[in-house]
Amino acid sequence: MMRALARFALLACLLAPVCPLPGADAPPPAPAAPAASAPAINWVLPIFTDKEGFRSMTLRGTEVRPAGKNIAVTDLSITIFSGDAASRVDSMLLSPAAVFFPKENRASGDGAVRYISDQADVTGTGWTYDHSTKKVSIQKNVRIILHAQLNNILK
Repeated sequence: MMRALARFALLACLLAPVCPLPGADAPPPAPAAPAASAPAINWVLPIFTDKEGFRSMTLRGTEVRPAGKNIAVTDLSITIFSGDAASRVDSMLLSPAAVFFPKENRASGDGAVRYISDQADVTGTGWTYDHSTKKVSIQKNVRIILHAQLNNILK
């Protein structure tokens, strides 16, 4: 008798997940969606020119999170290309923390930034990069190292 009861209990346990309870006609709940603030890791966003489809800019970040309609980026790296068939790297912008505004192709940050090109290496804090004009603005602690020759600068 104990053996039959044990078999019945084992069978009931095995069938419990598949046998609906009386009155339980509702479908099981859907799995929970991932949290909206869950970060994307090792994020890459290539941006191309509108007409020709050449590389214009590539953004990278070790971690990104949505910030309203914008994107908060950790360890931002922006590679700016020539935007033509040559696809030459024009410059790079590096920052440990930034916000990217996708509708405007603009990035900014309150912290440190480093802008690197063939002509100069610029560092500072409190910055904005506008890709439509390819302009970097840095508000504080600006340090510029020029790689170009300056002829007759003291005349």
